[in-house]
Amino acid sequence: MATSVSENGINETGEKVGTNKSSKMVYVVFISLIIDLLAFTMILPLLPSLLDYYGHHDEGGLYHVLLQYVHSLRSLIGAPDTPRWNSVLFGGLIGSLFSLLQFLASPMIGAASDYYGRKPLMLLNLIGIAVSYAIWAVSTNFTIFVLARIVGGISKGNISLSTAIVTDISTPQTRGKGMALIGIAFSVGFLIGPLIGAYFAKQVREHEGMFFVAPALFALTLAVINVVFVYACFKETLPQEKRAHSVGSKLQEAYDLIQPVSLFKFSAVHHAKKSDLDQMQRIGLVYFLYLFLYSGLEFTLTFLTHNRFQYDSMKQGKMFFFIGIIMSIVQGGYVRRIKPGKEKKVALMGIGLVIPSFLVIGLASTTTVMYCGLALFSFASATVVPCLTTLMSSYGQDDQKGTVMGIFRSLGALARALGPMAASIVYWSLGSTACYSIGGVLLVAPLLILRKLDLKKNTE
Repeated sequence: MATSVSENGINETGEKVGTNKSSKMVYVVFISLIIDLLAFTMILPLLPSLLDYYGHHDEGGLYHVLLQYVHSLRSLIGAPDTPRWNSVLFGGLIGSLFSLLQFLASPMIGAASDYYGRKPLMLLNLIGIAVSYAIWAVSTNFTIFVLARIVGGISKGNISLSTAIVTDISTPQTRGKGMALIGIAFSVGFLIGPLIGAYFAKQVREHEGMFFVAPALFALTLAVINVVFVYACFKETLPQEKRAHSVGSKLQEAYDLIQPVSLFKFSAVHHAKKSDLDQMQRIGLVYFLYLFLYSGLEFTLTFLTHNRFQYDSMKQGKMFFFIGIIMSIVQGGYVRRIKPGKEKKVALMGIGLVIPSFLVIGLASTTTVMYCGLALFSFASATVVPCLTTLMSSYGQDDQKGTVMGIFRSLGALARALGPMAASIVYWSLGSTACYSIGGVLLVAPLLILRKLDLKKNTE
């Protein structure tokens, strides 16, 4: 018996034609993200040691120039002048710089991929990431290290491209599973990457000198493997007939793609229904507010455990392993099985749980209590972003999916650019308990906005 196929390439069972090929491409993206995130998350336990190293070996360089501004800010707000508090602010600066560059680059990359295709832009980004690790390997001073982070931030558009690829080859019925796989890749990355970083950090105590060369070369090796893997295994998912017709029109959208006000309005998305545009704007606002607060407190977590519980890099690696285990279980066993139309409910539950998690972590006086808060935090980490991403991925025409997801990821990057710096300043000036308590209370805002949102049923 013949099976009818719609003009969108979807048969009467709700599957896309060429499902086997599509499924393979989803797993290619999944493996590529794991390789990328193993290298990316490896630096987390190393960051305090890296900042200590440059603090002692970058006399007269960029580190000490910035330190003068830190001293001026400290005098202005009356924050403590101690190395451990200064490292929090420096860490926030590095985290914010990286995400700021992602904010600028992601929508541009997404829009360009709508015209040139996904594969060329994906390879370009992965090569840039490899170059950033090569620069890190020779970063004998803080200026070169910052340059490495700049190149890495500009090249980190592979995440938004991955969501666009999943959108290309999935249906509304299967899209949630694809986005869940992206979430699982993040979980695996945060599960294993920090442990690798903790291992290298342990070597710091045993070997003097430029300890960062070995982890940087390891990250570079992973990045090169990723480039070769994607070049050999990834097949283009955006056919020529579905691409944007003019690169000029995409370049004209550049201003909208990097202007915050235009981003929140989704101005670069054309020919969308007013109701759809309104829903995109609201989902984007929820995503931004949630990640602004979440990323800031997430970033300061390693400093909280170091300052309050004297955690070394190995203990922090074990902490991230604990978070990653729970995230993997939740995403693999629960998020992938969320039925279409239930994403809003799960996202609400995740935001609702992250609020008490930050309050518990902020008030924790023992590691047992802190780990209870981390368990709630891990569930939210596994659910909110994948569900919001699935909701957003149902909007936009085929030739604008990259633009929609690029804007969405860029809003997240903007939140991650501002969040770590804002949280670090609050942490630095008011302390960890006040920082986490304030963040937990403010998370009520995106919870209420999402709860009032009346989403459409997008089953086209």
